[in-house]
Amino acid sequence: MENSNFSQKPLVLIGTGGAGKTTIGALLAEGLGYTYMDSDEVIIDREQCSISDIFAQKGEAYFRTLEKQAMQSLIISETPYLIGTGGGAFMNEETRNLIKEKSLSLFIKADIDVLVKRVGDGTGRPLFDGKDVRQVLEKLIEERYPIYEQADITVETFDEPLEETMARVTEALYNYLSDA
Repeated sequence: MENSNFSQKPLVLIGTGGAGKTTIGALLAEGLGYTYMDSDEVIIDREQCSISDIFAQKGEAYFRTLEKQAMQSLIISETPYLIGTGGGAFMNEETRNLIKEKSLSLFIKADIDVLVKRVGDGTGRPLFDGKDVRQVLEKLIEERYPIYEQADITVETFDEPLEETMARVTEALYNYLSDA
């Protein structure tokens, strides 16, 4: 598959923490000739501190503003990025509308057991700090999956070899582009 198939649009991966956006995004970007950017990493670079520290020192609302700004700059950039988002980015209506208008969105969907296994004890993930990981994930799934379903493409990921997930992602992209 070639980058030109996307008409130079950014490709945005959405999903909860633990879905595999970073791993899938980096591999997919390489295969498509995109530059991979993680919106959280953009925020960390701009703020010169970790996401956990931003949450602790300035709060979630401040972080969500930074997240919206990072997504806007990545999506409107002249470089068509493959963007891995934080789990809450697509929940912001303005960001979601920008993603829908200017990019191709791919929801990486995983069930609760896969997410719990991947997230582990939640270390380094502010939404899980000191909380029961399964309970937080169940709540996030309930709140976010109906919104995430608005993505252009949905691909399920399982507790399986990465090659199998990548094959499904590639097939879903190919099918979407063939039908477009």
